[in-house]
Amino acid sequence: MIIQNHQEHINIFHSLFKGREDVFAVRWEKGNKSVYLPAYFYDLYRFRVHKMNEGTFQNFTEKSYLKLTEEQIQKHLVGIHHIGVYTY
Repeated sequence: MIIQNHQEHINIFHSLFKGREDVFAVRWEKGNKSVYLPAYFYDLYRFRVHKMNEGTFQNFTEKSYLKLTEEQIQKHLVGIHHIGVYTY
């Protein structure tokens, strides 16, 4: 759900950062290192089963990219996560 007063900020974000809407990146931190990786949708239980069978996330086939939505931009704007936009 988009908070109404955030709509203007979301519109500004869209005007400044043009790019792909079928995928976006999320910032991950581990220790003192950080990277941006594609955001995926997947079933955590099925991934755990895959991992127990020596699988990795890279060869896990039951995942799909998350689309860049206004909800994801709002989460970025309020600080829930940091996103990056892929250009064409």
